[in-house]
Amino acid sequence: MDQGTLPAAYDVLAPDGSEIRLAGSGSGASMVHCTLPGGSVSAAVRHRTVEELWLVVGGEGEAWRKRGGEQSTIGVAAGSWLTIPPGTHFQFRATGAAPLQIVIETAPPWPGQAEAVREADHWAMG
Repeated sequence: MDQGTLPAAYDVLAPDGSEIRLAGSGSGASMVHCTLPGGSVSAAVRHRTVEELWLVVGGEGEAWRKRGGEQSTIGVAAGSWLTIPPGTHFQFRATGAAPLQIVIETAPPWPGQAEAVREADHWAMG
């Protein structure tokens, strides 16, 4: 059994440019708190092998996902959740002044920065 508290400063910048605070890891999954500053746009990426489950806990924004011939853009705010299956291209942005904050569960646990592959952006990065 394990527990902890989120650090005040982020631990690492994700390959998409968002701020990541490590929140725990088990044998089958890992969890982080992700912050994208207000008005910011992430880089578009896809993950090679992991699946992610997102729960938005603060701010407002949009998430774009593309898998095969299917794509969608959805609005997100506190209480929204979505999935990012392996191989899905995705990008997100904080549309308000407040940061977009997301709790992300990754299964299996995040293997490292090489997991994310840079893809063509849906939205231009500012």
